[in-house]
Amino acid sequence: MSGLEPLLHADEAIDDLHCSHLKIIQARNGYRFSIDPVLLCAFTRLNQGMRIVDLGTGNGVIPSILASRIESLQIVGLERQASMADRARRCARLNNLQDRIQIIEGDVRELAESMAGERFDAALMNPPYRAPSSGRIAADGERAAARHELAGNITDFLQAAARLLNRNGLIYVVFLAERLAGLLSEMRRFNLEPKRLRMVHPRRRQAAKLILVEGRKNGKPGLEIEPPLYIYRGAGRDYTAEVLKMYR
Repeated sequence: MSGLEPLLHADEAIDDLHCSHLKIIQARNGYRFSIDPVLLCAFTRLNQGMRIVDLGTGNGVIPSILASRIESLQIVGLERQASMADRARRCARLNNLQDRIQIIEGDVRELAESMAGERFDAALMNPPYRAPSSGRIAADGERAAARHELAGNITDFLQAAARLLNRNGLIYVVFLAERLAGLLSEMRRFNLEPKRLRMVHPRRRQAAKLILVEGRKNGKPGLEIEPPLYIYRGAGRDYTAEVLKMYR
C-alpha cells in the first residue's frame, strides 16, 4: 500500500470498482459513485481511435472504465469541482491510464474558457438528475452538486455536447426515466437526434427508474427501443446475469 499513499489525501479512500480490475479514489464523506456510469459505459457503441468527452466526470469513473476496455480511446473528462477534478486525475494515475485520460477543470456552461476549439467523436454524460426544488439536497457540497442541478441543468449539458461534437458525433446519456420526455425534446432542440433508448428497471414488474439514450448529432429521425434492462434478480440485491457481465 505504501506506493499508493501519495495518491491519497487524509479524507479519502481507495475503493474497488469491481469493474475491469479498476480502483477508484473517493472522499470518505463526499460523493460516491453508483451503478449508473457502469450501465452507461456498457450501453455505448464506441470504436478504436475515437476521441471521447465525459461531461461532469466526477471522480473519473467513466473515463477509467472506457480507457481500460478500448485501448486506443483518448478521453477528456470535464469537471467543475476542483476537488473532484483533482481526484479524477489521481484515479487515472492509480489505474495507469494517465496517458489516455485528460481531466480538465471547467464548467459545461463556460466551454469557451475551458475547451475552446475542442472537438470529439462522442460525448457521455451522467448529469445531475434533479432540479433544486426536487427532494432534500445533501448537506455535503460534492453530493449536492452531483445529484441536483445546482450548477447547470440537462439543457446546459446537452448544449455543451452539441458544441463539442463533430458533425455526426454520438451522445450517450443516463437520466431519470420520469424526465424522458424533456430529455428527448431538449436533445432535438440541439440537433442531437435520439437513435437508441433502453429503460432500466430495478426488478421485473417494477417501473423503470433510469433511461439510457444514444443520440447522433444531425442524425435522421428513427428511434430503436431496446429490451428493458433489469438490475436485480428476485427480491434481493443480487445483480442479474446481464449486469454482472457489465462488471466483468
